[in-house]
Amino acid sequence: MELCCAVLCAHPPSLAITKAKQSKAIGIGILRGRSRGRGMDPCPFVRILVGNLAVKSPAWSKTSSLSGKVHPSSSPFFCKIKVKGVNWEAARSSVPLVSETDPTPHSLAASFDFPKAQILKASKIKISVYKGPTTPTCLFSSAKLLGHITIPLDLASAQARPCTFHNGWLHLSKNTHSQAQAQAQAQAQAQLLHLTVRADPDPRFLFRFDGGPECSPQVFQVKGDVKQPVFTCKFSFRDRDQNPNPVHPPPLNRKGWSVTVHDLSGSPVAAASMVTPFVPSPGSHRVSRANPGSWLIIRPDGDGTWKPWGRLEAWRQPNAAVGYRFEVLPATADPVTLAASTISSQHGGRFSIDATSGVTPANTPRGSWDLGSGSSTDLGFESQLLYKGFVMSATVNGDGKCSKPEVEVGVQHVTCTEDAAAFVALAAALDLSMEACKLFSQKLRKELRQWL
Repeated sequence: MELCCAVLCAHPPSLAITKAKQSKAIGIGILRGRSRGRGMDPCPFVRILVGNLAVKSPAWSKTSSLSGKVHPSSSPFFCKIKVKGVNWEAARSSVPLVSETDPTPHSLAASFDFPKAQILKASKIKISVYKGPTTPTCLFSSAKLLGHITIPLDLASAQARPCTFHNGWLHLSKNTHSQAQAQAQAQAQAQLLHLTVRADPDPRFLFRFDGGPECSPQVFQVKGDVKQPVFTCKFSFRDRDQNPNPVHPPPLNRKGWSVTVHDLSGSPVAAASMVTPFVPSPGSHRVSRANPGSWLIIRPDGDGTWKPWGRLEAWRQPNAAVGYRFEVLPATADPVTLAASTISSQHGGRFSIDATSGVTPANTPRGSWDLGSGSSTDLGFESQLLYKGFVMSATVNGDGKCSKPEVEVGVQHVTCTEDAAAFVALAAALDLSMEACKLFSQKLRKELRQWL
């Protein structure tokens, strides 16, 4: 917190909130469609949740004493989950083996998000179950297909209310074309898969930068083909070198970057400030994980001061990917990590905060969710933080590509302008971190060269 206080004091007085009430009013206008005109509603999204997976296999139950005691990560079974009708990569999850007397697990295996344009394209979901090694090098080549299950989808109805498409046990089946396959089919019929497939409406606000954060762009709220300005970003250096020595090379640090987000009245409503410089590790040109650069995401406290909301750390991996970790900073609790992963520095990717499972991030998250109940209630982790389900995501472009981040924010996490602005500031900080994590042997974008 000493660092937080130091940064807050370092911000110029111009960031003081003098129009808090006006800012709040504009925020409510954005959410309710009254921001300087008609405004816009959030974009419709539908989220498919697949979970509560378990396998019952008489053959394995008789020969194995592991039934009901196998942790999902050690199970000999795994599955591939694919949504038909859209060209998306399949998800993968381990599947625990249970006996007749074991309770079915309550866990999330995969989730899929559909914007309005793709809702009607998703026609069914296919779950294929395999037995065998689950290491990445031999995932499907040496694994044995036990069977698959197909569940039809009707996502149009899920735009308005939660829909459970299946919850219970089903026989695993295969397509048969010969007598041998028919015999294998009969054996497979004795193998059962328990699963829950549910779809929930998940509306989101969509924001789009009209340029890179370092160019002080406008930020638009977007719905379909319609967009309207809601924020402006102001990029600055807190300590730009005004009298550089042209004989000396550029400094071996990237520091003092700051992005302030203003509402349409010109009042600052969020900011991202680089509080730990991005410097190369000794003997290299790379920002290492042992000494990452960091940003503080701050928002107005309502009395003319700023309070810390989150902290973003970033570094460069040996494989050229950019690693990151984002944690929220509750006022009365220890920091809690909400996202930690990597993004390709060459191809870019997507930053995401998803608290659906209570564990963020994970390729196949597993939490304490009872998908069959139709309720989104966990064991207390998320209720303490007030972050549930999908929180936000932001696009990140790779090297040499025009940066115009797009930000999705779950409606339930936006109650005022400052809420939305904080996520926009976080997206800006992440985008700039991709540049700050460039090798120090490479040139930065001209807008970020402090010695010019």
